[in-house]
Amino acid sequence: MIRVHHLNNSRSQRVLWLLEELELPYEIVAYARDAKTMLAPDTLKAVHPLGKSPVIQDGALTLAETGLIVEYLVDCYGQGRLSPERGSGTYWRYAYWLHYAEGSLMTPLILKLVLNRLGLLGRPARGFVDAQLKLHFDYLEGELATSPWFAGPEFSAADIMMSFPLEAGSSRAGVDAVSKPNLHGFLERIHARPAYQRALEKGGKYAYARPSPAAA
Repeated sequence: MIRVHHLNNSRSQRVLWLLEELELPYEIVAYARDAKTMLAPDTLKAVHPLGKSPVIQDGALTLAETGLIVEYLVDCYGQGRLSPERGSGTYWRYAYWLHYAEGSLMTPLILKLVLNRLGLLGRPARGFVDAQLKLHFDYLEGELATSPWFAGPEFSAADIMMSFPLEAGSSRAGVDAVSKPNLHGFLERIHARPAYQRALEKGGKYAYARPSPAAA
């Protein structure tokens, strides 16, 4: 059985959601952030030297990095679900968003979080970071103008990867129904998915998203 080393309020929530979408059995090993530092506990270092989450174990295989974990689970267990046919035009669009989520979008979001915690010391860099966030979120709003999902008309694992930065960005980059209706609609759609709701129930408190009234 797949074992997920899951940290509360973290990227690992996406892994639980993907497993629910694929209807795979799995076991959760739960970890809680330090209430003061918000860092992961040192016990995670026994699983992976960096002490980060998510990490999964599938038999003798241990994998870290959300993007790699998502690719592994879809390739090994998806049976054609949640991914376009490899090599197709849609597939490369799918692969782009799969990597963009962590490779491009999370960087300014993390910088924004760190600068906010620095208070006055972070003020000189805030203008640059805010401009980068505006650039990214304007781009994403435009990308969803013609399709409900990032890879095309069908929901895919790329949407699962994009969920965490967009949930985090809903407060840090001003994603609301007025300023970013397409992104706001995307968040409404993912929060209403039954598999998303099941993952919330199993993963515990998750500060970045509230249960959708449509799924209640």
